Amino acid sequence: MTFGIEAAGWYVPSLYLEIKDLAEQRGIEAAKLEKGLGLHKMGFPDVHEDTATFAAEALLKLIRDYDLNPKELARIYLGTESALDAAKPTASYAVQMVEKVLEKDFGERCFRHCDVADMTFACIGAVDVLHNSLDFVRANPDKKAVVIASDYAKYELASSGEYTQGGGAVALLISSKPDLLEIDNSWGVATESVFDFFKPRRTYQKEDLNNAPDTFPDTVEIFTDEPVFDGQYSNQCYQDRIREAYEHYKEITGKNKPYESWKYLIFHLPYAFHGKRVFTEIYSLENGLSYGNPEEQKAVAKSEGYLKLVNDKIERTQRASSEIGNMYTASIFMAMLSALQVSFDEQEELAGTEIGFLGYGSGSKSKVFAGKVSGNWKTVVSKWKLFEILNNRTAVDFTTYEKLHRKQLKDSVNKNYKGFGLQSVEIENPVLKGARYYQYKD
Repeated sequence: MTFGIEAAGWYVPSLYLEIKDLAEQRGIEAAKLEKGLGLHKMGFPDVHEDTATFAAEALLKLIRDYDLNPKELARIYLGTESALDAAKPTASYAVQMVEKVLEKDFGERCFRHCDVADMTFACIGAVDVLHNSLDFVRANPDKKAVVIASDYAKYELASSGEYTQGGGAVALLISSKPDLLEIDNSWGVATESVFDFFKPRRTYQKEDLNNAPDTFPDTVEIFTDEPVFDGQYSNQCYQDRIREAYEHYKEITGKNKPYESWKYLIFHLPYAFHGKRVFTEIYSLENGLSYGNPEEQKAVAKSEGYLKLVNDKIERTQRASSEIGNMYTASIFMAMLSALQVSFDEQEELAGTEIGFLGYGSGSKSKVFAGKVSGNWKTVVSKWKLFEILNNRTAVDFTTYEKLHRKQLKDSVNKNYKGFGLQSVEIENPVLKGARYYQYKD
């Protein structure tokens, strides 16, 4: 019996900013971002959108596109680092939204007996959910699980991470009928606790905060979406962890140069070109090449063999990322969707080919695993229309982008949006303060 991904749904917000517009406002040469990092557009949420609405959109699309019975879904687990609450899982909001829409067809609370939870480990959290869900269906082959990766990558304005922002969600159906991808139960893992990127609670004194209520403690802890990070150090941690996880994968599988048999190399992509930049070390070690000082690294990256590898195994995985930006937990799965969509559009046959995944999450951890493309993969991919939908989003100007980033707008930019949206947040009732309420527009 085989296990893996049976189907997939996705969602990306309809608004984006052209990277060249951001570059102009920040005094950055546009070519540095477009040609150097592979960035073209930056997707971001409208006023009514958040991590929960992204997840709900992807989940509903998965259910509708593949005619799923929600009552047959045993668990829905969400990987995110953009959680809306420190206790109530963001997945519970998404499930509540979707079951309300499905009520007319499946009755009240169709997810009544569905296990729901969040998992967090920076950008690798959804890979952890996938790993966990595969173990679940292997132990219960008659059951199905849904993996959702949903995030909003938000950085401080004018910071060095601003141009990598993005957001969206991917939902995967996991079962013993892997019509898209059969995933082998061999996982290379590498973990080390570091502070390359994290989102701490920041401490302030009450007297330094304007209009702080008397009920506040003298020392106030505040959480913000924007991370504390060291870009260069994080790149090094990413490179170190995937090398260690890759070596571990080789040990447990006994495979020599496994990347050579992989049709695609699927990475977590903080920016579109990140995967091809960090894989140079593994490529060098596998091929006995000198890799130490910056000049040697550049030589490897520009070598004929490596350029061919990038063109054959990585380039197609980058295309969606260039149009969206960083999706944190969802970026590795969007890279998979990108590659498979291109192969589908170009009428290439992938059945039986193997795909390798190199996931990374700051803090830090990497997992390396592989899957075989199933015979029914084209039927699954035919529902996505990935690039067609990406090409029909709405561009906004820089002023609107900054206002959305600062949460200065009360009304949605897209006045005629359809789908899920935040309706209100309770501010008065003391036992419901902060509760979030959503609506669905047809």
